Amino acid sequence: MTTPMPTLPSLFISHGAPDILVRDIPANRFLRGLGRALPRPRAIVIATAHWTTSEVAVGCAARPDTIHDFSGFGPELSSQHYGAPGDPGLAEEIRVALTRAGLAATTVERGLDHGVWVPLALMYPEADIPVVPISVQPRRSGAHHLAVGATLAALRREGVLVIGSGSMTHDLGALRPAVTTAPPWVMAFDDWVIERAAAADVTALADWQQGPGALRNHPTPEHFFPLLVAMGAGAGDHGRVLHRSTDYGVLQMTMLAFAKDV
Repeated sequence: MTTPMPTLPSLFISHGAPDILVRDIPANRFLRGLGRALPRPRAIVIATAHWTTSEVAVGCAARPDTIHDFSGFGPELSSQHYGAPGDPGLAEEIRVALTRAGLAATTVERGLDHGVWVPLALMYPEADIPVVPISVQPRRSGAHHLAVGATLAALRREGVLVIGSGSMTHDLGALRPAVTTAPPWVMAFDDWVIERAAAADVTALADWQQGPGALRNHPTPEHFFPLLVAMGAGAGDHGRVLHRSTDYGVLQMTMLAFAKDV
């Protein structure tokens, strides 16, 4: 008898700066343990803040390249390679599901940007699980991204781990290296999102700009929208905090799971 695959949670991960991969900080240590704490997925679908498009794009490369879409972090990061395979069949399945849901979508041969491979290199360093990246649409609404996530919800019952990779807060103009305590305007937004996620309040989070200090924490929305994709994939499950820390003074590294039993 074949053992049924467990229903996986959907996750929101604050991926931070690329150097999270090589710095001994709380978020690094948490992500290193997270992959071991979860049932092993057959594939990973990850909505990334670092791939922005006008309509939904799904990565269909069979052997996606590692994209080094950053500068100033030195050769230790620029020489990194994450060799996970892709899954063109799953990518096409997702495109079809999105289209049937009334969401314009296409498949694109694209590599893995650092919003994908940096957290996955910590969670699954063997790079042996197929990865399918999905773009976000900065000019679309929060409700749109919840709908994108909702089309992915069924995959959780098929052994697919759905991740939104962004940042709980992302005001790069206010970065403070070596500071690990966030100011009140950062914490107020973090607290509000956590409370609304715990209540499964999709209405409030779809209208996220109304949160305290929302536009100061997110001058542009691409790092917040992956959270809504993860929440949509949660299919009504309440969000639970898995990890909470601060990096560079204003980057809240909050990570959430949307699941009944995780």
